[in-house]
Amino acid sequence: MKTQVLTWVLRLTASVILLQTLYFKFTGAPESVYIFSTLGIEPYGRLGSGIAELIFAILILIPKTTWLGALGGIGVMTGAVFSHFFVLGIEVKNDGGLLFTLALITFLCCLGLLYLNKNKIINLLKTK
Repeated sequence: MKTQVLTWVLRLTASVILLQTLYFKFTGAPESVYIFSTLGIEPYGRLGSGIAELIFAILILIPKTTWLGALGGIGVMTGAVFSHFFVLGIEVKNDGGLLFTLALITFLCCLGLLYLNKNKIINLLKTK
């Protein structure tokens, strides 16, 4: 029972964070344009990452595909965290580190989901 509650808390947290950033990415909000211009991948990186995050958020919410969404979420958030460390800085446009913190929380939630679904992944690898 505790594991199920934890799983849903992690699922909802990761998905809500991934989904709430889509508005800014898809509408071309100045902060998003600034970030992806600084990274040299505007607009394709912004739109591509938005599409990927939408797909991963949906996969995370579906119990059978949670592990796959979490794996993708880890990949996207690793890119976000590294971008903050090496290019953008922790604080972007005076946000107090909010975007970095959200990326880190999402990364950790996805990591937790991957751990909680390790048996599914192991069984999938054994059948191949």
